[in-house]
Amino acid sequence: MSRPVTIVTGGSRGIGAATCVRLAADGHDLALGYISNSGAAEETATAVRAAGARCVTVRVDTSDEADVERLFDIAGAELGPVTGLVNNAGVTGPLGRLADTRTEDLRRVLKVNLLGYLLCCRRAARDMAVRGSGAIVNISSAAATLGSPGEYVHYAATKAATDALTVGLAKELGPDRIRVNAVAPGVITTEMHAAMGDPERPAKTAAQTPLGRPGEPSEIAGAVAWLLSADASFTTGAVLRVSGGR
Repeated sequence: MSRPVTIVTGGSRGIGAATCVRLAADGHDLALGYISNSGAAEETATAVRAAGARCVTVRVDTSDEADVERLFDIAGAELGPVTGLVNNAGVTGPLGRLADTRTEDLRRVLKVNLLGYLLCCRRAARDMAVRGSGAIVNISSAAATLGSPGEYVHYAATKAATDALTVGLAKELGPDRIRVNAVAPGVITTEMHAAMGDPERPAKTAAQTPLGRPGEPSEIAGAVAWLLSADASFTTGAVLRVSGGR
């Protein structure tokens, strides 16, 4: 049987990189989308190839329609028909109250986290429907239900939209035998916290988490891998919360 071919957006670091490495170990060939850090993308690609998988890296802004089309075109040309999509590329903007958030930050978060997911899902749906099979996993967040007051309610709003996208698209694509699910991480130890202005945030949230610690990217990757696997063949429209109980 041919190997699955999976696109992972935001695949150069954090949850995306861990997901690429895990899927490679599970027998997937990968198209790794990244926005700017080519060195990190190649480092992840090296780890993927070391696991015996093929990997192509593609610089892509997922909020740009032409970039998304190019990502899927390259993946298909170099690896074969795309069987899976992990919608992971996302941004938060600086931490803070909504009243203090710049309009340009709001626009960027909406474009990447929502429009980017929609564009990738749309192209995946078109390609997968022709084959009559496929699986999409959207990376959501526990923020979708917590609201994240004082931190990033705008980001939380886009993740609530991700959950709605997942449920609706699962129903829409079910007849085409395309499964659509989401993983909703809690606080995970990635570089994103430093980028948003609080590198110590994972440690500080430990006391608020029933398991008493932040999560690791590999723990999210494991959930994504399961949702893409045959073991989840009857699972669609699910939002799997991996948040340590928070």
